[in-house]
Amino acid sequence: MDKNGALGFIETYGLVSVLEAADAMCKAADVELVGYENVASGLISVVVRGDVGAVKAAVEAGIKEASKVGQIYCSNVIARPHADVEKIVAKYVINW
Repeated sequence: MDKNGALGFIETYGLVSVLEAADAMCKAADVELVGYENVASGLISVVVRGDVGAVKAAVEAGIKEASKVGQIYCSNVIARPHADVEKIVAKYVINW
């Protein structure tokens, strides 16, 4: 990832809300959909990457739209993540 890049995450309860989040994120800004992670108890995370401003806008849009159909558990934007964070993303995030 370049030094001006960012990662954005939204974790929701259920498939419908994570799909709504992913759709809104991709439509709201110039971001790349990295993938998703389905964890226990119905929690599903979606991950995008792009420049910091685009990722922030995408996450805000994703939260807004997904909360209309389900519950948001948490969200986060990591500006300029350390290179080692990519190892975690590569291991745990399933490519869409």
